[in-house]
Parts: sequence; C-alpha cells; structure tokens
Amino acid sequence: MRPVQASRLSAVLLAALLAAPASAQTFTTPRPSPNAKLTQTVGITDLTVTYSRPGVKGRAIWGALVPWNQPWRTGANEATQFTCADDISVEGQKLAAGTYALVTIPTAESWTVIFSKQKEMWGSTGYDAKNDALRVTVKPVAAAHTERLEFTFDDPGNDAVTLNLRWEKLSVPVKITVDTNGKTLTAARAAVAAAKPDDWRTPYRAANWANDASVAPDEAAQWAQSAAKVKENFHTAGLLAKLAAKGGDSKKAAELMKKSIALGKADTTVVKEQIETNEKLLAEWSGKTK
Repeated sequence: MRPVQASRLSAVLLAALLAAPASAQTFTTPRPSPNAKLTQTVGITDLTVTYSRPGVKGRAIWGALVPWNQPWRTGANEATQFTCADDISVEGQKLAAGTYALVTIPTAESWTVIFSKQKEMWGSTGYDAKNDALRVTVKPVAAAHTERLEFTFDDPGNDAVTLNLRWEKLSVPVKITVDTNGKTLTAARAAVAAAKPDDWRTPYRAANWANDASVAPDEAAQWAQSAAKVKENFHTAGLLAKLAAKGGDSKKAAELMKKSIALGKADTTVVKEQIETNEKLLAEWSGKTK
C-alpha cells in the first residue's frame, strides 16, 4: 500500500472513531457528594441508611443552604433512604418494616423527622405529606464540626440504638427501639413446634436463650425438659440446673449440676472450660445449701 493511501485510510478510521455514538464511550465521573451506606444490626434486626454526603465547603448551612421550615432530602442527590428489616419504634412511635425516604424539616429549636413512602424521590422534589408513614420531633444538639454530612448508629444495644445525623456543628439524634425479645420468642416457638421428635438441640437452644433473656420462664422450663427427655447430656442437665437455681431451689440445682458435670467429663465433645464453668456454679449453689 502506498504511503498516501495508508495516510488516507488512517484519516478515515480516525474520523469514524470520533463519530462513534456517545454510548460507546461512556464512563463514570465522581459525584461531588459521594454515596454512602450504613447498616447496623440491633438484636436480630438490620437497620440501613443510604445517603449522599455533601460538604460544608465554607458555606453557611443551617437556615441558608438548608432553609428553615422546609422539607429537606437530608443529604444530597437522591433523598436519603432508611430501611428497617422488622417493625420498630422511632421516638416511641411505631414504624412498619420497609424502606422510606428520610425527609426532615429543620428549625433552630427542633427538627421534624419524616419517614415517607415516597422512597424514590430525587431530593425532596414532589414531596407530599399525604405519603408520610411517620413523623417525630427531635431536638438538635451543638456538636464538633463535621465537614461532610454523616449518619452514625450510636450505642447499639440488644434492643435500642440512636441514629445520629451530624453536619457542620450540629447533631440530630433519633432514638430507635426494636422488640428483639418478642421477635426471638416468636421464632423460638415456631422452631420448637416444627422440631423433629429426636431433635434435642432446638428446644435446648430456645430454652437456653429464654433463660438468659429472662423471658417466658414457663415455656423455657417446658423446652428444657423436652430437650432433656430426648437426650440427657452435659448441656440439657446443666440448663435444668440453672433453671432450678433461678427458681430458688438450690438443692435441686446442685444435684442436677453434679449430673451435668459427670456427663460432661464422660463426653469428649465437651471442652474443659465448659465443665469448669459448671463446677463454679455448683460450688456457689452448694454453699447456699449449707
């Protein structure tokens, strides 16, 4: 191929490349307000916040960039979303499991926190109060400077957590509670009811949890007895001993714990530390019977 022909061919190919549809050359650029996703398990319930994180960037925020007394997306870009895997309570009020847009109406003295069914909003455009699932009122708190808006789940416990919004020099805490014991008890009852006749582990686990959580003592006793009836071993005898001790019968508790320890020493699957724990309990209960 002659040099002139090659040059012309290259020019044609370059022109064709530049004329290609834009869709063939798409790429992603970073957002000024980056996306973030935060999940916290409270008891056995997952809570999730999905949001974008604007920066202060030297701007006046409250009452300026974020106006007072107007619905706010509580972040940037799409409206912030809040998801609860189970029914919860927010500031003492019930909220059904689901995904919601987290809309807020800030004022200098208090904030209205709204869980809206309009979860696909861009910002707060088109927000309609008729679609609110729940509204609560909380008090903002002065805080150290936070450059980029941030959500945190603070002090998570077995059945409660505080969702905190921090930005600029403000913190907005929202108290969330979960009926962890109620949900677990319902699941335990269903599991025990569905357990096979030779399954000792399911009623044992249900009884052991109920004893530790100090809920449903009558059911815990029934489940523990059912487990021991299917298989008397270190675990089932030890649990019956703990239930007897909690009921105030130290003598019976000591007798059952002696049996548990003997069964444990004869069982190679029981570790030394487990046996030592029961021996300490036995020593304590034996002292109470003297």
